[in-house]
Amino acid sequence: MASNSFGKIFRITTWGESHGKAIGALIDGCPAGLGISEDDINQELSLRSPGKSDLTSPRKEPDIAEIMSGTFDGKTTGAPISIIIYNRDADSSKYEPIKDLLRPGHANFTYLEKYGIFDYRGGGRSSARETACRVAAGAIAKKLLEHFNIEVDAWVHSIAGEEEEPQMHSRVMEAKRCKDSVGGVIAFQVLGMPTALGDPVYEKLEANLAKAVMSIPATRGFEMGSGFEAAEQMGSEENDTFYLEEGRIRTETNHSGGTLGGISTGMPLLGKVAFKPTSSILKKQKSVDYKTLKSAIFKLPDGSRHDPCVVLRAAPVVKAMVSLVLADALLMNRGSKL
Repeated sequence: MASNSFGKIFRITTWGESHGKAIGALIDGCPAGLGISEDDINQELSLRSPGKSDLTSPRKEPDIAEIMSGTFDGKTTGAPISIIIYNRDADSSKYEPIKDLLRPGHANFTYLEKYGIFDYRGGGRSSARETACRVAAGAIAKKLLEHFNIEVDAWVHSIAGEEEEPQMHSRVMEAKRCKDSVGGVIAFQVLGMPTALGDPVYEKLEANLAKAVMSIPATRGFEMGSGFEAAEQMGSEENDTFYLEEGRIRTETNHSGGTLGGISTGMPLLGKVAFKPTSSILKKQKSVDYKTLKSAIFKLPDGSRHDPCVVLRAAPVVKAMVSLVLADALLMNRGSKL
């Protein structure tokens, strides 16, 4: 499995499985002298950790990160930064009765076809548990962006088409009562963007953002600016016209979402990410026994712990991946011209 790293200069590698002893991340290419602490990382991790309400998985992982290398006296040294997060509440017993059944919506089938082996305990490497590593690494990228006064934010835009918080809550609770799940959309925004980030033609900023967020488990769609609505507009409506503001070139609108030709315009980056309904549901579903190659009925064992809506914990992950892309783009841009 040779695709566990992300980034060119600010490069991360994540490791670990859902029910293994621990998970973690290795960050290489972070400049020396950046102030960072375990509290900075754990504050971000607390935003995605489960077990905090009846709308999320009851699995209680404290998600306390430990920095094992790469810092001294509270600052980065330029050496690789290693972070470990121990798994404290993994219960593999619930997966034993269903270990040979292909879980609808999950990666069991494709992993088995590709590698001939699959860690069925919580989905192993394919589990969304891995996203804690991304959030930990993203916390360091966020600190680097703050040094350049760049602010990244992400939030729940809608759930099952509902954009008002009470309705979103109701849709999740209704799905949970029906032993089902729902999906939704995360929106992100980046303020304080400089111009000229992004490298044509295959390292366009929006292309790298798309790859970053679409690598998050359960993602199904990505758009920048006006997104798919742009396909319904006239050119005179969609074009962002230019004007001068105190000697700076700006655009009247931001339908492009902050990039042109794959390079940042200096306007806010705006985008959305669509997530499918959680694959793990308590309803009975048709399946196949991979060992016997016979049809079977799949049902999660009683007491299984899953989110009825992954979107509720996805915003910190989207924020982390956007931060990682921008941190890398900043460092890449240093060599673009004299």
